[in-house]
Amino acid sequence: MTPPPPVRPGGPGAQRALVWSFANTAFGKFGTLLISIVIARVLGPDEFGTYAVALVALAAVLSFNELGVSLAIVRWEGDPRRIAPTVATISVAASLAFFALAWAAAPSFAAAMGDAGAADVVRVMLVCVPINGLVAVPAALLQRDYQQGKRTIADQVNIWLGAGISVVLALLGWGAMSLAIGRLVASVVFAIMLIAFSPAPLRLGWDRSVVGPLLRFGLPLAGASIAVFAVGYADQIVVGSVLGARALGFYVLAFNLASWPVAILSQPLRAVAPAAFARIQGDPARMDRNFRAAYRLVLAVALPACAFLAGAAWPIVTFVYGEVWAPAALALQWLALQAIVRIVFELAYDFLAVKRRSATLMVIQGVWLVALLPALIAGALIDGIRGVAVAQFVVAVVILVAGYGWALARAGVRVGALVRATAVPLAGGAVAGGGSWLLAGAIASDLVAALSAGVVSLAIIGLLVWASRGSLALLRRAQTAGAEAVS
Repeated sequence: MTPPPPVRPGGPGAQRALVWSFANTAFGKFGTLLISIVIARVLGPDEFGTYAVALVALAAVLSFNELGVSLAIVRWEGDPRRIAPTVATISVAASLAFFALAWAAAPSFAAAMGDAGAADVVRVMLVCVPINGLVAVPAALLQRDYQQGKRTIADQVNIWLGAGISVVLALLGWGAMSLAIGRLVASVVFAIMLIAFSPAPLRLGWDRSVVGPLLRFGLPLAGASIAVFAVGYADQIVVGSVLGARALGFYVLAFNLASWPVAILSQPLRAVAPAAFARIQGDPARMDRNFRAAYRLVLAVALPACAFLAGAAWPIVTFVYGEVWAPAALALQWLALQAIVRIVFELAYDFLAVKRRSATLMVIQGVWLVALLPALIAGALIDGIRGVAVAQFVVAVVILVAGYGWALARAGVRVGALVRATAVPLAGGAVAGGGSWLLAGAIASDLVAALSAGVVSLAIIGLLVWASRGSLALLRRAQTAGAEAVS
């Protein structure tokens, strides 16, 4: 196969793209936090639970709506413009078909989740599915070309426009529907911007010679993505169906807070990592070194950050959202710890996808789901939303250590070195979590307790990043060498 197209001299590289991605996610999550505080205080747990039901439905369909073929554009070793029209056709056709099926199933799904009245909100949210399918190719092309600056502009408009519309409608008494309408309108504008920013025009087409390779690449990933969704949302499905929509509202609020470190660290990295790994996939030793360096740096930040959320869960929830949301802290304590597992898992997932281990990923996700479902149901029946969060964490740790350790070893990663790289960040995370828990119990003011714990955790993150400066230098050298090799 022909080598990847060269990076344009002076064009954005992986390092610059990562900076843009991080800034994009940080600003976006900060804005989302502010808006979520307003929404949660205006709507309350019941209406927020209704929206959570619709969000689960949308996430379910989006996990496989384009059959996994868009990632082929990021990984394709030739000119991606050759396959782009065929990818667009598959993506649009599949998204429309799945949208129609989901529309018909919306009432039954809402009833099964404990809120039959959520069907209309679910259907409005589902309109985002064909929109997502339409822009799958422009989004993938922007990712491949490291055009994160343009993507940042589109993402910020998407976040703030949707949030603004949602807040206004919520204040006017539209309830959960305000969030669905805000999401839909913003998705339309976001799609228009991605198409305008795309490095190549959006065209539909059909090249029979690439259909087979695309489906062989994409379908296992789509299957793995369905399993990823099932693993990622099985807890919310269990909470809604077993405990009801109100409990789901508490749980989703806790899950969203726990997802902060995932969004700040994992999402920017995932916007760049597949393309960066793909460019060096012919050098297994270099891929191993870069993966381990990225792993250590991610843990240096993620472990203390997640431990802080777990240790100071109660003052964080009650100060930010109000006393009515206090039950969410029961789940946040464990979901914050599970977020560490999610961050590491997503980095490993992207690495293994570039290594063409799609079938292995699907098997791991299947085993994870089989183990997770009975544990979640038992947790819900025994201890409510806290029991569900505990089950999530325990099963995730077991599967990560066994399943992903085995898969990474087969892909050429020195797993023993990964384990050794975990020791120092793990110790730092334990200190951050223990310190946050002690401060939360000793200080009466929720604000002061949360801020004190946050300062301690930030100091620990700074020390861990300094201790990992060798890994950071390795990644910088690798990026410089990669840019010189293709210039």
